[in-house]
Amino acid sequence: MLLTPSEAQAIEDRVAALEKARGVEVVTLVTTRSDDYPETVWTAFAFGAALTALAVTAADWLHPDGFADGSALPSTLAILGVGALCALVCVYVPAATRLFLRGSRATQEVDQHARVQFLERQLFATPARTSILLLVSLLERRVVILADSGLRQSVGDREWDAVIEPMALPLRSGDVGAALQAGLGAIDALLARKKFPRGAGGLFADRPVEESGA
Repeated sequence: MLLTPSEAQAIEDRVAALEKARGVEVVTLVTTRSDDYPETVWTAFAFGAALTALAVTAADWLHPDGFADGSALPSTLAILGVGALCALVCVYVPAATRLFLRGSRATQEVDQHARVQFLERQLFATPARTSILLLVSLLERRVVILADSGLRQSVGDREWDAVIEPMALPLRSGDVGAALQAGLGAIDALLARKKFPRGAGGLFADRPVEESGA
């Protein structure tokens, strides 16, 4: 569970109130990650192996008689072992994965995942085309807001970016529920100032969607 039952219920209630007040459809989605990023595992292995090789080389230079039989086996095992350990940590520890994940790659994958979810969940099916997807991807610490065509003429990209800003701090601290609440509150305040075709709401479930991975 990415959200506690009380957090999920509070978000569901907030979405229902927002839809009723503003005549839009809002779907909130929380996912652990938007991609597997296999390259980060190999990068972590290479980093650990290279760092260990440097340490082994320095140790051999400082103590040339360290291995009397001249065997390279201990050094090789140390290099491969540390590299494998770094790769393993990268697989299971999100903070370690982020160290080897390029920001541009993370942004690209989260954006793509949001677009796929928008289409697969048929959020374009509202009569007034006023659906909104609010997606939070935890590994990347990224938020994407996708709005359908009925809202695009009224709300610009910079205004959606401003909605994301208050979500950044609670998301960095791991408080996903607070981040979603902040985003929903900002969406409500933004739409209150806009004119756009309004629908009835209620086409999609208000409960937040939780995904265990991409």
